[in-house]
Amino acid sequence: MRATRQILLASQNRAKFEEFTYLFSGTGFGELSMASDFVRNADKIQHVEVFQTYEENALAKARLVSMCAHYPVLSDDSGLEVRALDMRPGVKSNRYAVAQPGQSQSDANCAKLLAAMADKTDRFARFVCALVFMVEGVEVLARGVLEGSITEERRGRDGFGYDPIFMPNGSQKTLAEMGVEKHVISHRALAVRDLVRQLEQHALAIVRP
Repeated sequence: MRATRQILLASQNRAKFEEFTYLFSGTGFGELSMASDFVRNADKIQHVEVFQTYEENALAKARLVSMCAHYPVLSDDSGLEVRALDMRPGVKSNRYAVAQPGQSQSDANCAKLLAAMADKTDRFARFVCALVFMVEGVEVLARGVLEGSITEERRGRDGFGYDPIFMPNGSQKTLAEMGVEKHVISHRALAVRDLVRQLEQHALAIVRP
């Protein structure tokens, strides 16, 4: 492992990269880069998401990138769990629907979920994020959960994924209507805070100057 402040994000999702970059900006830890800037055939990352838990998927992605690039790696797996749908789509959230030509995956996912919830009175849902930080053979796992409800229609233009149809408890806004406020309360923000706390406890100096 080379001495570096560079941390590779095991994802090809540019929106997710921008969100994690914002969340890490005030922590004093290393600087994030997309794994695809350092790893050939980075499209293989998505193909290891074959497990039934967020933690297993995040670990698989982190181990793949770490093996290929030998940098510290940050990886996550996130999902939306809806009680009225038996906690689906869960780990399959990103591939819940089949996008039609000209339709984004996020739009397809939201449309399918709203249709499935059309006759449901129980709107409870939660976002779950499992994070893995890997450096020099050490694997640190963190988790964040944000509870809320599914709206009856899409609201807001910010964010990505299911943000336009998820309203956190205690708020009148969806995540897509919040702007930077989202980065204080989101499941990823909660997971990052948990991760930073653990990294400080582990005293992993490699990610600090």
